[in-house]
Amino acid sequence: MFIKRVLIYFPLVLIVFLAQSFFWVPTYDKQAVGNPERLKKYIQGSSGDAEILNPVISADTASSSINSLVFDGLIALDDKLEYRPRLATSWTQTEEAFLVVDPRYDLKKNESSLPSAADWMDYIKTSLKKNQHWATNIKSIEVVLGKAIQGSIQVPILGNNGLPEISQGRPRMEPAFYTLQYPDRIKFTLNRIDQDFFNPIKELIGEEYFEKFPYDDFISAKKSSQYDRLKPYFFEILPLTEHNPILAFDLRRGVRFHDGHEFDSGDVLFTYQSIMDVRTASPRRSDYEPVKLALAEGPYKMRITYKRLFSPAINSWSMGILPEHLLNAEALRKEAFINKADPKEFTIRDSQFNRNPIGTGPFRFVEWKSDEIIRLKRNDDYWEGPPEYQEYVMRVIPDSLTREMEFYAGAVDNYSVEPHQVARFKEEGKYQNFSSLGYFFSYIGYNIRNPLFSSSEVRRALGMAIDVEQIIKHVLYGEGERVTGPYAKMTDWYDQDVKPLSYDPDEALRILRRLGWEKNAEGFLEKDGKVFEFNLITNNGNSIRKNILTIAQNGWSRLGIKCNTQIFEWAVFLKDFVNTHNFDAIILGWSMGIDPDLFQIWHSSQTGKRQLNFVGYKNAEVDRLIVRIRQEYDKEKQINMTRRLHRIIAHDQPYTFLYVNKATQLLDKKIVIVEPQLDGSEKYVKIYPTRDGDINYYFNKWRKLDFAPQFNHSN
Repeated sequence: MFIKRVLIYFPLVLIVFLAQSFFWVPTYDKQAVGNPERLKKYIQGSSGDAEILNPVISADTASSSINSLVFDGLIALDDKLEYRPRLATSWTQTEEAFLVVDPRYDLKKNESSLPSAADWMDYIKTSLKKNQHWATNIKSIEVVLGKAIQGSIQVPILGNNGLPEISQGRPRMEPAFYTLQYPDRIKFTLNRIDQDFFNPIKELIGEEYFEKFPYDDFISAKKSSQYDRLKPYFFEILPLTEHNPILAFDLRRGVRFHDGHEFDSGDVLFTYQSIMDVRTASPRRSDYEPVKLALAEGPYKMRITYKRLFSPAINSWSMGILPEHLLNAEALRKEAFINKADPKEFTIRDSQFNRNPIGTGPFRFVEWKSDEIIRLKRNDDYWEGPPEYQEYVMRVIPDSLTREMEFYAGAVDNYSVEPHQVARFKEEGKYQNFSSLGYFFSYIGYNIRNPLFSSSEVRRALGMAIDVEQIIKHVLYGEGERVTGPYAKMTDWYDQDVKPLSYDPDEALRILRRLGWEKNAEGFLEKDGKVFEFNLITNNGNSIRKNILTIAQNGWSRLGIKCNTQIFEWAVFLKDFVNTHNFDAIILGWSMGIDPDLFQIWHSSQTGKRQLNFVGYKNAEVDRLIVRIRQEYDKEKQINMTRRLHRIIAHDQPYTFLYVNKATQLLDKKIVIVEPQLDGSEKYVKIYPTRDGDINYYFNKWRKLDFAPQFNHSN
């Protein structure tokens, strides 16, 4: 009887308990009731833990989000995607340009004596003084006397057959040592960087000087057996003209690291040197490869000289700056001794700093419990003023459903919405929602080495047979937009006037018929006895790409194209198909950066195996534009060139450009931007995204109120 009563009454007691809990468990709307400290704390839900809290080494999203709060760079992007000062207060970009002088060259023709470098300098100045655009850019001219230098360069190792030995698909290399008797050079110090600076000089002197320069008279191989292999590199060893852009930073004074140590140029130089140290194995090392020389000119000035023209290089200085006093050789030696490690093998990667970082950023590191939580506290000594929030917490919540439930309960302040949820949440009044375009676009790429895809008209017809709007509507739940070219859609580089291909299967079929394709008895397009058949592949684990695979296959089959589809595991997909060019057509995507450099993806020199132009696209004008864009420092000129580049690629259709995803985030409606007024009052402003959709740009001004404010139409 007792057991029977327990079975009857226990469920009733449980129901009563759960029902009354409704009145004392905090809800989303009343999450701070009885806990006002909750309003001073921002809690970020993250699907994964950070890997390493060092901006020089980290590469994952979670680490980057924490590093951005703990560290500052010299510069950063503003809300309009222009560079703004951070640890640097200002910067200039100038140039030093060098012209090699061959003392035996008859500059003026039929002169009784050969001109010296000083004669060259005077002749050039006098002859080109009427070129105002050229002449006014020159700040000074001087002669740099020649000298002998020793050096080495990597050259291929040749086999018994006289051909380079190959290892793992690449030539084996060895150093070849040489002596360079540097001739005198003319040094031009320029007010602005100009990739065309030498053009008037070349017209004046004549192309013959550059085409027939006697390199052999100035370069000698230390080992005569290496001479023939060294000779193809003479133009690298002794460039006749040289552009050396100079980036000079004035650094902010009075900034302190979280331990109280003052920031100065030594920290910037140390950060650069740490990145370039091969033992650090920094994933950002290639960003700084163009640097020729980095100098600290006093405690608050940095001078960066580059080997060549490369305008995107400035972006690398948004890197968080490390504290030199905590990570220099002496500090690492002491830490190695404490940890009983070999000081010679102990590097920055081994330091406990990576789990206890110290920077100059708006938040100080407090604690890190792996796979649980990372806690930061407000930096009250922050150079730009302390943030509104007193505490920042990143909670690791791998399960998406749990993150959603935690957001509903008010236990986290943000939630990244899945595409199928967006429509529902936009109708929900208690949350702020933000939808923005990302930097990632999806595409179908065609292997142009395959004769089927060699014609841009064929590629255009294939694109016209795919209803991309239906992909966006039904696969992405409307959370995407069409794209037409290779740049991120929200940037200035993207040409908004280029219209996407229309969905027109009838016109697509007419194009193919005009090219000689007709349907055979089985209903497949055929030309010269060959059926229009190919394989379309993509990677496993991506449901959206799998759906696109089916949609594209169906669209092409209606034209009479026989398309076979396959899906492979990611590692196999890359190794056996993408990197080896062993594919016909492929579904992939690119995540683009903010700079306009497309060299690796679209330049014809990058079509080799394991390179990124794996579709084999080649266009001489595109090559020319790509090189000029990455060497141009005038943004307006860059924009004109990038948009022309966009139009050419859109015309050639090496890809069928599909869409860019939208990302939607939710925030508590009680979070606002606080703007102090001159009279001491405060103004609350609704949070809004920057041009690229970043809602965290004003994060240091965010505050969580104990009520949901109502905003007027002017925010």
